[in-house]
Amino acid sequence: MEELIQISPGIDPHGASSGQTGKEQQAAGVGILLQIMMLVLSFVLGHVLRRHKFYYLPEASASLLIGLIVGGLANISNTETSIRAWFNFHEEFFFLFLLPPIIFQSGFSLAPKPFFSNFGAIVTFAIGGTFIASMVTGVLVYLGGLMFLMYKLPFVECLMFGALISATDPVTVLSIFQELGTDVNLYALVFGESVLNDAMAISLYRTMSLVRSNASSEHNFFMLVVRFLETFVGSMSAGVGVGFISALLFKYAGLDIDNLQNLESCLFVLFPYFSYMLAEGLGLSGIVSILFTGIVMKHYAFSNLSESSQRFVSAFFHLISSLAETFVFIYMGFDIAMEQHSWSHIGFIFFSILFIIIARAANVFSCAYLVNLARPAHRKIPLKHQKALWYSGLRGAMAFALALQSIHDLPEGHGQTIFTATTAIVVLTVLLIGGSTGTMLEALQVVGDSHDGSLGETYSLPENLERNHTYIAPTYDVESSSGNKFKMKLKELHNTASFSALDKNYLTPFFTSNNGDVDDDFDGPTPPSSRGNGFHRYG
Repeated sequence: MEELIQISPGIDPHGASSGQTGKEQQAAGVGILLQIMMLVLSFVLGHVLRRHKFYYLPEASASLLIGLIVGGLANISNTETSIRAWFNFHEEFFFLFLLPPIIFQSGFSLAPKPFFSNFGAIVTFAIGGTFIASMVTGVLVYLGGLMFLMYKLPFVECLMFGALISATDPVTVLSIFQELGTDVNLYALVFGESVLNDAMAISLYRTMSLVRSNASSEHNFFMLVVRFLETFVGSMSAGVGVGFISALLFKYAGLDIDNLQNLESCLFVLFPYFSYMLAEGLGLSGIVSILFTGIVMKHYAFSNLSESSQRFVSAFFHLISSLAETFVFIYMGFDIAMEQHSWSHIGFIFFSILFIIIARAANVFSCAYLVNLARPAHRKIPLKHQKALWYSGLRGAMAFALALQSIHDLPEGHGQTIFTATTAIVVLTVLLIGGSTGTMLEALQVVGDSHDGSLGETYSLPENLERNHTYIAPTYDVESSSGNKFKMKLKELHNTASFSALDKNYLTPFFTSNNGDVDDDFDGPTPPSSRGNGFHRYG
């Protein structure tokens, strides 16, 4: 005879699990509510600060500070673990969901003329400069350990730290440039370096991680260069290819009629994420891919949309990039306050800050020197712009996410020390240096309206870029010989006309339906994000 299992009256066998599920749902609701409240507070506070022109606390700094304060309060009030779990900074969530809309909006709202006229300099700073900065930082940290000035790490781990801490995030500087106005070439250099520099830092970090796990470091050092070039060219090709495919789809699919405009907008929104995931799936850089997808889609695919879809996608990408960017700083601040840190190695933090300042100077001034060697006199980067570039090297979410990853990649204690140092550097640069950026840039006379006609003056309207700008469209001395003028004009024509002619005569007619009447300055309805282009918001 089978024994019957007796269940006491009033006892629900599923009661415990359902009660647990109810608590988890409640914790999720409270966590999401806190996140929404902090976002609202951050946007309102940012608006108030902007309205009163209070540049000592930029929006990014305010968002980070809000996250730090709320995280600190949650920490001391013993908030439930289930609620706190909603605020843990997950690098996968950052790389897959928060970063793509920010980077795409950067490319989508980009005015191409200043960016591509300085593309050689941008690549020099982003690739060569980031490599120099990471190597200098890594070597100095290693030597500091040998001299017992700081916590000693193995050499390859020092290089990993140098790579991750070389990722800059000058969102504060760019937002001040947008508010006060600045030279378009300086803005293009700071913006372009910050975007491509992220890809370089990630590639260097991953390559150093591979070097650490293998014995033949010399072979891997050679492969570092090959791997990065592979990654960069492949990622750029993937991004450009996806952008061109989208342009052809919107040109020939006939989606710009009234009853298909929702489908048109949905497809346009999906293509950037497809580009990012394609590159990541192929082992390339999603950052570089989605950046060039944004540039190509704005130049070729955007004009193939209906007017209502153009308005929608412009507003949509600006909206989600603003939300993502603000949330990143709140998210980061809350996690910094909640994480366990290793504060026993104060010397490592202090000397790391000193070393990255030195490395940033080595990066900027050496690369500027090389760029100026290759440029004619009227296009050289002025010293005050070099100083502004040096001061613009704030560290942000990218360095923080890679440092968080290092906890899993490195032995016990080493990763924690690097994470704590990176946390301190991010907080100090965003809050202290970010708060003093406005004063510093004004002291260097690179922001604000300029009336003296000097090199690097500010222009508030895009049409002034070529008419007045002193080192994007060169002016010629009346007293110079006709032969020199002819040579300079011939060189300028050789450098600028080839791609413009190719674009106007072949690419634009093939990929768009407006026969070359594309506005190269992108003065359409796209509002720039704080990390995106702000050329047409100056003044």
